[in-house]
Amino acid sequence: MIIAWSGGKDSALALYEILKSGGFEVVKLLTTVTKDYDRISIHGVRSVLLEQQASGLGFPLEKTFISKGASDQEYENELLKALKKDLDSGVFSVVFGDILLEDVREYRERLLMKVGMNGIFPLWKRNTKELAHKFINLGFKAIITSIDSNVLGKDFAGRDYDEQFLLDLPANVDPCGEKGEFHSFVYDGPIFHERVLFKKGEILLRENRFYFCDLIPDQPKE
Repeated sequence: MIIAWSGGKDSALALYEILKSGGFEVVKLLTTVTKDYDRISIHGVRSVLLEQQASGLGFPLEKTFISKGASDQEYENELLKALKKDLDSGVFSVVFGDILLEDVREYRERLLMKVGMNGIFPLWKRNTKELAHKFINLGFKAIITSIDSNVLGKDFAGRDYDEQFLLDLPANVDPCGEKGEFHSFVYDGPIFHERVLFKKGEILLRENRFYFCDLIPDQPKE
């Protein structure tokens, strides 16, 4: 099976659950990258850190590339192109980290039907507050890479995803950011063989709405 990999906490927890179950073989991580920026789409993380993350997890990485401001059709075309190749190689399932949004799940399942694949949703309908605490208690480490300024202040960007972060979230924000309130990058945890090293860079406003914290690759200290 393939893991639909955003680099964030929900896809990491979904991968953890799949590996813990022991009944599946993970073939690769599949990530959508915005080619104009060479960054993970929506999350805004540099491709080089995505590659280090995949290496730290010990799985092959495949990127599908879309353009800045890509239409749904462009995204679907590129994804289906990649999935058709995987199907020809004998892969029939894709794992997603979605939790609550019915329309998102239905959209993914419709896409997969076009190539004869099925979706697996190991976190589906689980309590997001419990999932958030589980992620932290398992020892995962993540940083907030982008936030929606319509629901969170700029100071939430670049913060660690930890118990204090959860305590500081407004009551109307889902603790897993399930409605797109924030996105993250996981750099260490129980499924990592090697931690991803980075430094925090600038926090910038994009599209007059979303704050992104740039993560800059770092080197291990001598």
